[in-house]
Amino acid sequence: MSPSITPADPTRGILNPAAGLQRFELHRHAPAPDLARLVDWHWVVRWSLTAPFEQEILPHPCVNLAIEAPGSAVHGIGTRREVARLVGTGRVVATKFKPGGFFPFAPLPMRRLVDRVVPLVEMFGGAARPLERAVLDQPDDAVAIRAVEELLRAHEGPEDAGLDEAMALAARAQGDRDVHRAEDLARIAGVSVRTLHRAFERYIGVGPKWIIRRSRVQEAAERVASGAPVAWAALALELGYHDQAHLIRDFKAQIGFTPSVYAQRCAAARSKESSARIRK
Repeated sequence: MSPSITPADPTRGILNPAAGLQRFELHRHAPAPDLARLVDWHWVVRWSLTAPFEQEILPHPCVNLAIEAPGSAVHGIGTRREVARLVGTGRVVATKFKPGGFFPFAPLPMRRLVDRVVPLVEMFGGAARPLERAVLDQPDDAVAIRAVEELLRAHEGPEDAGLDEAMALAARAQGDRDVHRAEDLARIAGVSVRTLHRAFERYIGVGPKWIIRRSRVQEAAERVASGAPVAWAALALELGYHDQAHLIRDFKAQIGFTPSVYAQRCAAARSKESSARIRK
């Protein structure tokens, strides 16, 4: 089994992570080599709570396959901030695909999965129930993940000539800070913006502009959550915004709070975490 990804890895997309990680355990596992082209990582969350907890999430531009009680499902790209409510004791074994990585397993364009949660049985038919039982009845995460990977191998569709290019462009939209607009990405690809959008809707599900904006706000939120001082004017320029005001407006629209309010919430959670460690 591939190794766990350590807790030192970024918690990007998990809002106010210090508050959440006091209440649940998160472990990430690298995929098998033959699936690494399509799968970013597998992740397992466990919790045992005396009171319900709501974890806010700013989703990545990717599909997640989640095995959990009471219902396993394929979660399409979420364009809005989401809230995961954790109650009692539970466990989720899930697979995070790379942007576009779920396309070979789906009988539909990715745009039709955006903001949708589809029961596993609707996506994988008769194989869904046995997989769910095999994972939920298996306490060993490594064995459970192998069962998920076997399902994926059995359901991977034929090669598609445009998929690899679309995935590479989506990754560039996320990580290349010189790509500020869809027009920049279209120029790199040597196609029109319209052609680029059609490819992204088919293979990824959302447009390049959305991916660019989401990844920039996720990075800004990650820096705030770390507790390091943030020079907002400099960060705005680094992330490709015209000015600080544009970044702050985008941040509030996606996170739901201004950067200053979000920083206060994260600082309070870090302080509580530090106090809990001292008491131990």
